[in-house]
Amino acid sequence: MKTLAIVSHPYASQSRIIKALQQTAEGVDNVIVRNLEAMYGNDVDAIDVAAEQAAYDGVDRVVFIYPTHWFNLTPMLKGYLNEVWQYGWAFGAGGDALKGKSLMVVTSAGASPFTYSHEGLIQSSMDEVLSPMKASALYVGMNWLPPLAFYEVAAANRDKLPQFSQALAQVLSAA
Repeated sequence: MKTLAIVSHPYASQSRIIKALQQTAEGVDNVIVRNLEAMYGNDVDAIDVAAEQAAYDGVDRVVFIYPTHWFNLTPMLKGYLNEVWQYGWAFGAGGDALKGKSLMVVTSAGASPFTYSHEGLIQSSMDEVLSPMKASALYVGMNWLPPLAFYEVAAANRDKLPQFSQALAQVLSAA
């Protein structure tokens, strides 16, 4: 299975988890990794739409790797979706480029799993927080795969990084 991994982190220099997950993805066969901030900085207008759309050619699965940022996408990933997933390409008349591909979100959260529960502070699960991504995937004809979430990463020490990387490698290696 060929996979396109889109990585985004608004503060790359502060990222340990997303950086480690990107390195893991880069080491898995049949995975193409594109880091938005490394390629375009924080400038949505710099996104090469044609190149980004071409990256989807021949891909079976798309994986977005990013930190949950104020219970949402990173700013650059949101801009990427606005620019790249265009009418006539991703949806609408003739917009079937993503149809039949699968989408998975791999995300990190500084808070605990309890925070992302109905009993916790935000009274919402991670699945509910990610519902706009699920809706977007389904809207463009993609298959929504269960997300992979890593919690308490603000407190995560280097001992947890191998566990996170192993979990991602296992998912990316699965057919």
